[in-house]
Amino acid sequence: MTKHIFVTGGVVSSLGKGLTAASVGLLLERRGMNVRMQKLDPYLNVDPGTMSPYQHGEVYVLDDGSETDLDLGHYERFTNGPLNRNSNFTTGQIYQSVIKKERMGDYLGATVQVIPHVTDELKEAICSQDGPDVDVVITELGGTVGDIEGLPFLEAFRQVPLDIGRENCLFIHLTLVPYLKAARELKTKPTQHSVVQLRGIGIQPDILVIRTERPLGRDNAEKIALFCNVEKEAVIEEVDKTLSIYEVPLGLAENKIDQLISKKLNLQTGPLEMDDWKELIHKIRNPEHEVTIAVVGKYIEHRDAYKSIYESLDHAGFSSQTRVIIKRVSADDLESEEAELLLSGVDGILVPGGFGARGFEGKIKAVKYAREKQIPYFGICLGMQSAVVEFARNVLGCTDANSTEFEDTTANPVICLLEEQKKITNKGGTMRLGAQDCRLSPDSKSFECYGKEMISERHRHRYEFNPEYRQRFEQAGMHIGGTSPDDVLVEIVEIPDHPWYVAVQYHPEFKSQPLNPHPLFLGFIDAALSRHQERVSAPV
Repeated sequence: MTKHIFVTGGVVSSLGKGLTAASVGLLLERRGMNVRMQKLDPYLNVDPGTMSPYQHGEVYVLDDGSETDLDLGHYERFTNGPLNRNSNFTTGQIYQSVIKKERMGDYLGATVQVIPHVTDELKEAICSQDGPDVDVVITELGGTVGDIEGLPFLEAFRQVPLDIGRENCLFIHLTLVPYLKAARELKTKPTQHSVVQLRGIGIQPDILVIRTERPLGRDNAEKIALFCNVEKEAVIEEVDKTLSIYEVPLGLAENKIDQLISKKLNLQTGPLEMDDWKELIHKIRNPEHEVTIAVVGKYIEHRDAYKSIYESLDHAGFSSQTRVIIKRVSADDLESEEAELLLSGVDGILVPGGFGARGFEGKIKAVKYAREKQIPYFGICLGMQSAVVEFARNVLGCTDANSTEFEDTTANPVICLLEEQKKITNKGGTMRLGAQDCRLSPDSKSFECYGKEMISERHRHRYEFNPEYRQRFEQAGMHIGGTSPDDVLVEIVEIPDHPWYVAVQYHPEFKSQPLNPHPLFLGFIDAALSRHQERVSAPV
């Protein structure tokens, strides 16, 4: 039978439940278990696809086109189990399904209630990953214990052990022990109260993972164990990691959380194999080089808005023991400031995806600066469209060129709406989404990076390179590096006469892992490192 691990959080949000859940998944995989990851979000949106990055950070896209929570990015970066639309459920999806069943008469005239109908739907979602080839499903609940919107989810968690047996379920509660500077001591009372709330719902945690700025100490660990009714060995300390999030699995392993889980769930696990992960941490701790990359976006002050971009840049740096310094540049600021003032001294410029006209002209300036100054440039989604508009204006001479997303009456619509999007009115889940094949040109920089002709990458966009302008761009020196297999959609543009200039319509950041960096990010960081070394060795 598939075993279930439930991860909840208490005291405050943003403690890193997703990171902890992913790390537990990694440790169990490294012990030979087949693991599946799942995130439940208690908000009423059907999915995060229409939510502002200011609200919820980036939208993470899966191969099947699901628009999901950014924690699924952690899952894919740490574990290898496939993710799909059953890996992320929201209250909106659950209620939508329940109401659909009620309208179809599936409940045979019953009064539809939170218990049992909503909780039954939640339990069905939780168990959707079960199967003979799945050893463990790890389900993380967003928010904190005490949130009113999370109560149906916690009630479903309480019921699952009654259905499949308590011996097949394990509850991990992540909580905070704050340090009060005035008192000069750690305070365990918030954790105690959080567990009291959880137990009041009917859930006794098996393991407590304690987030803390400072070492917990034996006395505090014993106090927590006593008042929260868990064994002393089940109080797992997770001190803040100042270097890298990729230290978290090793920290949990040092506290033997994988052994404890294996024992409590009676898992037939093998020895823990983490040598390659330890080597990764060694590289992170001992960089031999460094580069500075400017990321130019309009959500730059919200770190989670470009979470996968930042992680992918780091992954590429790890392979060459290069510390990647991110310079966050506001596209809004670039509209009113000189590019030289904000971008001088960087080794590479990356413009990520996004929507809306705000900051677009700043991104155009960043692209122009990278092209003219021969600085390695990487454009992603809107970053590719920015590159096309900039080239049209400043090389083709179409000074009024634009995207119809921002100016539908432009005389030179070099970026236009996809044909399949022209009759769509609903915004949710209707873009060109998920894995799509792309054929690379054999003489392209992209082919050199990937080392193969056919690739598959994840997409999330409505607008495309206007094929009517393709010949003019190629004649002026912009190379089409990749297209859809039928050669209709332009997926990649490059400038061969440039140290490294690649812009893609898709989102390569969603397929990068710390031990398996994405080839385009590798190529970009290598080019940035070459530029950095040339700059520092140049005579003053």
